Amino acid sequence: MVIRMSEVNLATIQLNGEKQNFILNKKNFKTGSRGYHGQGKMQVGDKRYQVNILCVEIGSKPKDK
Repeated sequence: MVIRMSEVNLATIQLNGEKQNFILNKKNFKTGSRGYHGQGKMQVGDKRYQVNILCVEIGSKPKDK
């Protein structure tokens, strides 16, 4: 499988001047909402951080009947 970078969804996190890209994957949340999710670890100076990114599409949750 070949994935072109133009087809990849990325979020860039900047923390204390350090930048890192994280890949965002499509996600259907348990609530019914749609969006994207990404996670990973990031080194900033001598510390490591765990990063979680949620992008939830506003209004994507199905309306109750």
